[in-house]
Amino acid sequence: MPDPSGESGHRDLRHRSVLTGSAMHVAILLFPGTNRERDMARAFTTVGAPEPTLVWHRETTLPPGLDLVVVPGGFSYGDYLRSGAMAARSPILEAVRGFAAAGGPVLGVCNGFQILTEAGLLPGALMRNRDLRFICRTVGLKVGTTDSLFTRRYAEGQVLEIPVAHHDGNYSADEETLDRLEGEGRVAFRYCDAAGEVSGATNPNGSCRNIAGILSENRRVLGMMPHPENLVEPALGGTDGRALFESLLEALS
Repeated sequence: MPDPSGESGHRDLRHRSVLTGSAMHVAILLFPGTNRERDMARAFTTVGAPEPTLVWHRETTLPPGLDLVVVPGGFSYGDYLRSGAMAARSPILEAVRGFAAAGGPVLGVCNGFQILTEAGLLPGALMRNRDLRFICRTVGLKVGTTDSLFTRRYAEGQVLEIPVAHHDGNYSADEETLDRLEGEGRVAFRYCDAAGEVSGATNPNGSCRNIAGILSENRRVLGMMPHPENLVEPALGGTDGRALFESLLEALS
């Protein structure tokens, strides 16, 4: 792991992947408190992608020839101030903003979703869970759209079972923003039951309109609270998250 001071060690980590002749180049960001980078990297390699490059938060540039930036889960900077607020102001996020502005795909999961909203790359905010408790369990998830490079291998309306693990996963936005997300088909995932029913009873954290994941205006940035990287291998309890990584590999190869 990099030196917590950020003054040494992180450059070796950044360049430890040799991505020669690879089909898809992925960078996974690392902040103090990130803890899901290895799970995310394994999810990509499991579906046949090359080993991702890990990029430390103090870097000011992204690796060349990059196809995808991933902001993984964890508790960046200990969730001080607000979840994701400090990470959104780190040096590497300026490079990520530029990458996204040029049409580069970005995936943020859990704390990564929080960081993307704090950075202004996605609308709304992730607030404290409705019951003010940390949630760690499997939830039902309904696919809202297949019109994105993240969800193309799912079926619209498909019901998934994906774990969540968060304290601040309550997606909140004003009514105008919510209506726009709905109208433009940018709600990627909603919390639901096993039959696909979306209701207050199936909402684990109080998120507006049961929203679990959203897309940017150009549909190339996805933020979601559930952890698809947890379920890519049968030995880990299921493969409902696998199609997301297969979708990216197919779209970006």
